[in-house]
Amino acid sequence: MGDEALQKDVLDELGEDRIQELAGELGTDADGATRMVRETVAALPEELTRENGAAPAGVAGLGGFGGLGGLGQGSGGGMLSGGLMSGVIGRITKPVAETVAKRTGLPAAQVARALELLLPVVMTAIAKRRGRKR
Repeated sequence: MGDEALQKDVLDELGEDRIQELAGELGTDADGATRMVRETVAALPEELTRENGAAPAGVAGLGGFGGLGGLGQGSGGGMLSGGLMSGVIGRITKPVAETVAKRTGLPAAQVARALELLLPVVMTAIAKRRGRKR
């Protein structure tokens, strides 16, 4: 999904310090890290980025994350923490890393490590967006 608003939300949630941290993990500069963030959001399954919070049938394979609703209000806690988030992140990291690596030219192993930092922030941004829609 090429959701520019979600990309902006994720970049805002990260802030400059964490963009620099991602850049260091990736062995690139802040522009390269920003591109990686944008490509990551674009590579996420629609079931995760859909704003209406409805859980389509295919979401079961993603740990049920599509039915998140407003559970991550505030700092992204609630049911987003712990097992649910770990399960979702574990299932999407490899395919998203491979897609982002192809699109950016960054090594897949570095992208996968950076996703460990980035995906919880993405999940928080999605949860906040859904919370605002209610």
